[in-house]
Amino acid sequence: MASRPDPDTPDLDPGLSRGWLASTTLHVIGLALAAVSVGMLACTLLEALTSRRDTAALAVSALLTGTAGGLLSYITRPGVIRKRHIFATVAWTWILITVVGALPFILSGTFAFGGAGFVEQVVNSVFESASGFSASGSTVLADFESPGRGLMMYRQLTHWYGGMGVVVLAVAVLPFLGVGGLELISAEAPGPSSDRLTPRVSETARRLWVVYIGFTLCAALAFFAADGFSSLYDAVAHAFTVAATGGFSVHADSIGHYDSVAVETVAVVFMILGGTSFSMHWRAVADRTLPYHRNSEFRSYLTMLGLTATVIVILLWLENGFPLGTSIRAGVFTVASLGTSTGLSNATGPGSPGDYVMWVAGAQLVLLFLMVVGGCTGSTSGGIKVMRMRVLGLMMLRTVRHTQTPHAVIPIRLGRDVIGEGVVSRVAGFFLLHFLLVISGLVAVTALEGDLVSALGAVVSALGNMGPALNESGPTSNFAVAFSQPARLVLALLMVIGRLEIFPILLAAMGLADRVRSSRRHGPPFLHQVSRRLGSIAGSRSDDV
Repeated sequence: MASRPDPDTPDLDPGLSRGWLASTTLHVIGLALAAVSVGMLACTLLEALTSRRDTAALAVSALLTGTAGGLLSYITRPGVIRKRHIFATVAWTWILITVVGALPFILSGTFAFGGAGFVEQVVNSVFESASGFSASGSTVLADFESPGRGLMMYRQLTHWYGGMGVVVLAVAVLPFLGVGGLELISAEAPGPSSDRLTPRVSETARRLWVVYIGFTLCAALAFFAADGFSSLYDAVAHAFTVAATGGFSVHADSIGHYDSVAVETVAVVFMILGGTSFSMHWRAVADRTLPYHRNSEFRSYLTMLGLTATVIVILLWLENGFPLGTSIRAGVFTVASLGTSTGLSNATGPGSPGDYVMWVAGAQLVLLFLMVVGGCTGSTSGGIKVMRMRVLGLMMLRTVRHTQTPHAVIPIRLGRDVIGEGVVSRVAGFFLLHFLLVISGLVAVTALEGDLVSALGAVVSALGNMGPALNESGPTSNFAVAFSQPARLVLALLMVIGRLEIFPILLAAMGLADRVRSSRRHGPPFLHQVSRRLGSIAGSRSDDV
């Protein structure tokens, strides 16, 4: 009777034709790098046809990234997917993509201004890359005129990749990942769970990307048709941003550069749709119905945006003294932008109505609340998400009711659905971890040079992937002005943690610690795999002889 294989030992059968190292993590990283290199190559062609300033930097970055990705995907193959591998795959993919994504900025000297040394250029490049792939929109870029069009489009494209997820793109071409692939999507995709649209995970990923691409095309056409947009380049660049609910723009004044009500209206509509579950968008297209009004989270989401916009408009009108029309324009746009974690701004300059750091304290407090909440589950928005906030509210209400009837069994319901206690516990744990990370980040950033208000806004913004924050890191400034280099690295890490909704990074760190302890006893696992593989090859060749 054949012995059962050790479940912790990956399959290293030398007869397999695909790759000679079994590593799901390295394989997915390779595919993700290859996908990003395609975007770099497209931006290289755009740069060569337009500005021609940063062509070499983009071309070398595409070559290095594509070579590394192709090599990794060629020499590796997915192993047996287990729970402990899923989060490591997601976390390490995102971290590597962030680091590699900084290459075009480093090689082009994008941040070589004001006498910045090489270390500061690298720090700023990593920060910009982390902000892009996390779909945050925080920036350290001060000079928007020097980078070429191809490099600026690459900057926008990082949002688009990060919005739906490079890992989901990798899963879409990995049907052999099987059932574990859905867990991979769930670990990466925004929200507490991934909605299975089809029985096959690869088909689910493809359908999500079809919706995402279609959404981007519709946004680009709407922007191009809006009165105020000057070129297709601008329309596509901002379509990438609203689809991913990121905050990058190709202009220093963001949407305020156009000073157009039509452009702002298009942005508001697509930002709100971007903060909505893409599963619902798919069902709306596939079933030719409008499922939105039947979804309780979507109704709560619109209610939250409507109420907060009303409060802010009244405060701007009465307290800031803006005309009613100006208050409506500035208030509605900013609520839609921060309530969906997009981070675009319609401020035409410092001190203009759209510059919300000049608003009264009450209005800024409402914005801070929106930064914490974010959009719907299953969307490209960041934040805690509306669904989790509803569960937390119902938990508090149940606690109050239990003081009157301590032995009563009171289920938590969202609409007609009863939420299981396991989900309730995970939501509570997520909220506690989020709160602890805010406190830890606030202590770290203030200790590394930063005032309390700016640090609080930046930490909340980074974890929620919001983009601009409060005070010196507001919509008309940048993070290089407000924070030191170490503080920017802390914020970059928080952006990645927030994009992956905390758990993958923390569990990957725990797994790394376990591997370090194991390697002290048995040696590095990767080298152990290589030596076993080489031993298998040598043995098979000696048998042939």
